[in-house]
Amino acid sequence: MIDPKVKEQLGQYRQSIDNIDAALIHMLAERFRCTKEVGILKAQYELPPADPAREEYQIERLRRLAKDAHLDPDFAEKFLNFVITEVIRHHEAIAAEHGEPKQTV
Repeated sequence: MIDPKVKEQLGQYRQSIDNIDAALIHMLAERFRCTKEVGILKAQYELPPADPAREEYQIERLRRLAKDAHLDPDFAEKFLNFVITEVIRHHEAIAAEHGEPKQTV
């Protein structure tokens, strides 16, 4: 049997985790709303879906932020690479919808 105080503390931690997860989902949704607008702008002006210089800058920036926050920078980079890959996929789809040829890097 779990001590009631331990059970209560565990429940509080889990509630915090659930709240953080919800915030992460909402933040990701907002990020993708913004990147969709970037994709539309890129398609309108025939810019490539990917921007390697921007991606490199963002990865380095996120690694620094992760280190400052005591989060594993490698994990942060993997996470951002996953997001970047998805954004590029969306930008390619938007370009295709606008009649632009699909460009990959």
